[in-house]
Formats: sequence, structure tokens, C-alpha cells
Amino acid sequence: MNERIRHVLFDADGVLQDLPGGWYAAMEPYVGDRARDFLYETWSDELPMLAGRGDYLPVLEASLVKYGVRTPVTEVYDAVWKNIVLIEESLDIVRALKRKGYGVHLGTNQENYRGAHMRAALGYDDLFDVSCYSYDLGVAKPDPAFFTLAAERIGADAGSILFIDDMPRNITGARAAGLRAEQWDFTQGHAALHELFATHGVDARHTG
Repeated sequence: MNERIRHVLFDADGVLQDLPGGWYAAMEPYVGDRARDFLYETWSDELPMLAGRGDYLPVLEASLVKYGVRTPVTEVYDAVWKNIVLIEESLDIVRALKRKGYGVHLGTNQENYRGAHMRAALGYDDLFDVSCYSYDLGVAKPDPAFFTLAAERIGADAGSILFIDDMPRNITGARAAGLRAEQWDFTQGHAALHELFATHGVDARHTG
């Protein structure tokens, strides 16, 4: 018999927040039709920083120089990496779960600059009971160790935690660590999220 779900762990990008127009469009003003190539290179370079090793801004700056971009790195970073729109209906669900007594937590891959922005400017530290940022844990999704550490930080058995993420590989990693996990992103609509919750005995619908 499955353990009762007492905690919900949410991914951020694609679940709680979005970059308007997407990453490629955001980078086009700086690198034109090479946006896809640039982003795939810098995302690869960023991987150690997601696990808390190194400083991303000098790495990003070197990539911009390589692509002939003269705009200061901090300006590009603020315009692209910090260009985050919150999905208010997702946040309403987080609040509803909290009111109903569930633990609500954040589990996201971020390097420390974007993570710090999310914690303070976006108010995530106030919204969530426990925040699990990869740069802080020292390991990134989809490594099952991320989820094992997250469960330890939450202080709960892995089987009592439901994880929501938009990436299949992260769902696989979470399940390998013993969490229950479902793939969902906000473009599927929030009714679909409620349906997934219901399969795990979780009620996040607003009352009153």
C-alpha cells in the first residue's frame, strides 16, 4: 500500500514560472540566428555551476565575447536569465495545498545568481516551506541524489513526497530515489495537474 502523500515538491521553470517568448527569442537581440547554438553551449558550460561549483557570470561573459557580443554580461543576464514571469494559477495551487496542511517545497536546478533572484525578488523563500536549489545541495537533477537530499532536508520519507516537474528525466530520477513523481507543465492546463494530484489522493482545489 502506498504511503500517504504529505508533501508536494515543485520544479520551477515550466511549472511555476516561464520565460516569456522562450530562451531563443530572448537571446536573439544579442546573437541573432545563433541563439540556439549559443544557448546550448552556455547551458553545457553551466552544468558544474548548477551543482554549486564555480561562478557562472565569468563563464557567460567568455561565451558572449566568443560570439562578438559587446553588451555587458550583467545586462544580458538581467534581460534574459532574470526575465521570469510567475504562473499565478500554479502559485495559487501551492497556497491551497499549504492551507490544507501539505508541506510545499521547491526542487529546482539553478546556479546561485538566478537562485538568489528567485529566492528574494520572486518571493519563493516566503512561499515554500523548504527550498532545494541544486547549487545549494551540490547536486543537480536528474541525479537521484538530488531527491534523496531533498527528502532529508524536508525531513520526510521519500514515499510521502509527490514531485511535479516538466522534464521526463527528472521524473525518472525522482522515482529512482523513492519519491512519487508526475510530469506536467503549465501549458497542459491546471485541470490536468489536479487530475494528477487526484491519482495520488491529493486535493489542491480551492475551497471557500
